Amino acid sequence: MKTLTSHGIYRSTGVGLALTLAVLLVASAAPILAHAAQTQGQTQTSGQQKPQQQAPPEAGGPQGDVGTIAIPKKTQEEAPPPPPRPKTPEGMPDYSLSVDVPIVSMDVIVSSKDGHFVPGLKKEHFRVTEDGVPQTLNNFNQTEAPITAVLLIEFSNSNYRFMEDALNSAYTFAEGLKKEDWVAVIEFDMKPYILVDFTQDKGKVFGALNMLRVPGFSESNLFDALYDTLDRVEAIPGRKQIVVVASGRDTFSRITYDKILKKVKDTQGVTIFTVSTGRAFLESVDARYGSDPRVREAMIDYLQADNQMNTFAKLTGGRWYNPRMTGELRGIFSDIAGTMRNQYTLSYHPTNTKQDGTYRKLKVQLVAPGTDKPLMLKDEKGKEIKYQIIAREGYTAKHQVE
Repeated sequence: MKTLTSHGIYRSTGVGLALTLAVLLVASAAPILAHAAQTQGQTQTSGQQKPQQQAPPEAGGPQGDVGTIAIPKKTQEEAPPPPPRPKTPEGMPDYSLSVDVPIVSMDVIVSSKDGHFVPGLKKEHFRVTEDGVPQTLNNFNQTEAPITAVLLIEFSNSNYRFMEDALNSAYTFAEGLKKEDWVAVIEFDMKPYILVDFTQDKGKVFGALNMLRVPGFSESNLFDALYDTLDRVEAIPGRKQIVVVASGRDTFSRITYDKILKKVKDTQGVTIFTVSTGRAFLESVDARYGSDPRVREAMIDYLQADNQMNTFAKLTGGRWYNPRMTGELRGIFSDIAGTMRNQYTLSYHPTNTKQDGTYRKLKVQLVAPGTDKPLMLKDEKGKEIKYQIIAREGYTAKHQVE
């Protein structure tokens, strides 16, 4: 496995007392530092401009002030002319009737206790309820498809240990890509910057990560960056994933936590996987200085950050990871890639056809065919397999304005 050193990133020699005291001072003087960082950020922004990358016009996709995110479109053949419309008999009014029937589509992951995908399940094994009401599945299939993912990385100078974890995670994710996968890389501090648009070239991904040398700001505007990324990938057809590698703390976003939660709930067809950074460093600080009230206050802030990262993943049917050691990363990203490639896709027409913009709670269960009893899975030796089901917790219905 490649390390940060092999990519030109210098390693820290250890966590000293000075670094620990700096963490304490930052935690206790957050309002002052936030104001100072804002002023400094405005000064540096005028003198330092991060390179923007523009995709060719034929790439398509959403455009913005920091680049594009788009999968190159295939050349579209000219559509055949529509068949001639039958003539309306004399005396009959010329009108048409259209019915908008809502459909809900969701990806479901069924994995064993050790994280392996459970194949071979049938439609009759799944029971889906919406707000407690059973639904009838119309379409069902097991999908194994290339990855279409955005790697969203926090890159700020708040703490080197967090940055080191983020870069190690990013390189490990890139190493596991296949030639048919599409991946874009975005880093964020005060605002998100697209380092590389969607590409199937693993070399370009590594090249983008090698640009992350010296962070310019200490801000970590996670909510703004995630909101912007969801906006960009929402228009891309098919299944998409966002892999967020960050501490989970948000220091200066314009978007509030409530607004980003609503955005996550409203965005369809996107699964978020989150990897928290800095766990080993935080545990070492807590073990040495946990009796200090300022340290305890800082620890609460990071516990809240972990909860936010877990919530983003849980709401979309993804997973949250909180590794302690670098050695765990290979297994984590292998698990993420396997989950992305192998899922069950279910769809149904909801019994509640109202388009009122309400949030509908979903629950997915595995049941024995023809019953409501939980399905028992066994391996080739006849031993029962303990499994878990990962799916969206709900969705927001469309809001039709009368």
